[in-house]
Amino acid sequence: MESPAVEPAAEPAVEIIELVKRYGGATAIDGLTLRAGRGAVTAVLGPNGAGKTSTVEICEGFRKADAGTVRVLGLPPDAPALRPKVGVMLQSGGVPPAMRCGEWLRLVARFYARPLDAGTLLTRLGLSDHVRTPYRRLSGGQQQRLSLAAAVIGRPELVFLDEPTAGLDPQARHACWELVGELRSAGVSVVLTTHHMDEAERLADQVVIIDRGRVVAEGSPAALTGAERQLRFRARPGLALEELLNALPAGSAAKESPAGHYIIEGQVGPELLATATAWCAAEGVMADDLSIERRTLEDVFLELTGRELR
Repeated sequence: MESPAVEPAAEPAVEIIELVKRYGGATAIDGLTLRAGRGAVTAVLGPNGAGKTSTVEICEGFRKADAGTVRVLGLPPDAPALRPKVGVMLQSGGVPPAMRCGEWLRLVARFYARPLDAGTLLTRLGLSDHVRTPYRRLSGGQQQRLSLAAAVIGRPELVFLDEPTAGLDPQARHACWELVGELRSAGVSVVLTTHHMDEAERLADQVVIIDRGRVVAEGSPAALTGAERQLRFRARPGLALEELLNALPAGSAAKESPAGHYIIEGQVGPELLATATAWCAAEGVMADDLSIERRTLEDVFLELTGRELR
């Protein structure tokens, strides 16, 4: 994918300062501040209801903020000059139900001076056999892919992708990942929301975790997960973790989450591994799927936002 005509600029692709959005008596966004860098992929994560979609919709100009400052490519979100520079992929496609797949993409392309070739893009996203298929007859995953194609066809400088791989099968998901990687390589700024932690780890240069309308953590995936390793294994639920901790080297921590899944943290080396397995053997515990892993983005996410359903 060719690079868009992006002039060097000091300001970030998106800058949000003390953003507030209320719906009636409920506060969806509560003083949120974040920056998305130029030419980078920024992943915005959070539980359902955390304020992710409202934040993105304000940046796209579809909703008005109640307070705070939002700048997109240095301009207010509703600035007409942004329209040819920004691509948007919505959770709901916004496509007329009777519109044929190919017709819709060609129509969107006409709004841009140098659009990508619609046929090539449809082929790339596995939609070439559905050019004449009405939107309402596409599967959910096919509708997602068409929305992604419409978001990038104009060679934008900035793309907003709201849960771009929701409902996609593994092949389509990987095709989406490859396209996002090409956008980054071409210097396009990407802001995406996702519930897939592995997707954020794989794609994002910067991760922003929000909860209850506020940023609770941000940084690169490597910075958020750290270099700390963990010992993980499965066993019967309800092991006596206090007894296990007494046997482990000082500074270790152990938890069961979820039931029957155990995580030991600390200086994970030969001594800790030998002590843990010896304790299991003495207690008659079979430690299944024992492995040493680094902390994942999902671990960080759950530690910050909790494990309860919302």
